[in-house]
Amino acid sequence: MSAKNKVVASCVRPMVAALHAYVPGEQPKVRGLIKLNTNENPYPPAPAVLKATLAAVDGRLRLYPNPTSSGLRAKLAAMHECGPENIFIGNGSDEVLAYLIRAFVEPVASVAAGSSKAKVQYLWPCYSLYPVLAETHGARPVAVPLEGDFSLPTVPALRRGGQWDFDAALSLVTTPNAPSGRGYTTAELDTLCRAQKGMLVLDEAYVDFAEQDALVLARKHPHVVVTRTFSKAFSLCFQRVGYAVAHADVVAALDKVRDSYNVNGLGQIAAEATLDALPYYQKNFARIIKTRERLRRELTGLGWKVLPSQTNFLLAEPPGAPAKEWLERLRAKKILVRWFSLPEIQKYLRITIGTDAEVDALLKVVR
Repeated sequence: MSAKNKVVASCVRPMVAALHAYVPGEQPKVRGLIKLNTNENPYPPAPAVLKATLAAVDGRLRLYPNPTSSGLRAKLAAMHECGPENIFIGNGSDEVLAYLIRAFVEPVASVAAGSSKAKVQYLWPCYSLYPVLAETHGARPVAVPLEGDFSLPTVPALRRGGQWDFDAALSLVTTPNAPSGRGYTTAELDTLCRAQKGMLVLDEAYVDFAEQDALVLARKHPHVVVTRTFSKAFSLCFQRVGYAVAHADVVAALDKVRDSYNVNGLGQIAAEATLDALPYYQKNFARIIKTRERLRRELTGLGWKVLPSQTNFLLAEPPGAPAKEWLERLRAKKILVRWFSLPEIQKYLRITIGTDAEVDALLKVVR
């Protein structure tokens, strides 16, 4: 290590130095790859969304955006049958999750050892950003395992297990689950909501591809928050817009800790135009679900073990060689999927549902 590097290293907080940063899916630099690794919608935004966004690239770029995203909040409130005071907008749902931890969780150093007030718990495996956000805040991350088939443990099972804390400051459930794709019913989530005393976040990033949603639970329980994103289903990954539906007091707390002008103006305009073009997107949701089920049947027929999915991806165990070897084989044929080294899922590949042509290309290589 050079002298300059040693100076910087000595200045970095020990907690930050020890962090393991979130690892996003690869954004390929090789031309011609079929990209089925980051769960993006394979279809473009609605033409009206592109038109509205392009039309906003004018003198407004020198101005600050609407600080509270009031127009977008009003449209979302109308769609979700609540008030604008029940909607919080973030720079992607990742930022919303970070603010929830900032608003409701105490750093470990500020409370008694083992206190529930410093605990961020989640049912694992799930979105691997959760522990990173908790550790960045100085909170205590606690991973509690899902059942072996990635189903939701019952409340009695959670009580028997002893790991789940019903008083934890913040609890996170990815529903439908990622990376497995497993969906959970509103009824079983409601049972957990009624048992939980601390804040409970239902992260619905993939809900538009699922059979049920839990939005009613955010309106029913004041300690329950539903988070959603415009990235996965609405083809706006590039713009980074997410939101939460919650009790007005929760939104007020989030407003106190958010950064000023946290959502860019073009993102707000694109998201508002998206909500005016819902039939276009609903048609694409149906296309993706149809393609997902076709891919599931085809892979199963080729000897793959494919888990049930209510998302825009499949988690599948390939036959014969280990999943990591399949990853490299597919990449050599210009098909990019994702593999995780986590013990719970290392035998699987996660495959994003692309267009029918992309899925045909994948199946051709697999055969």
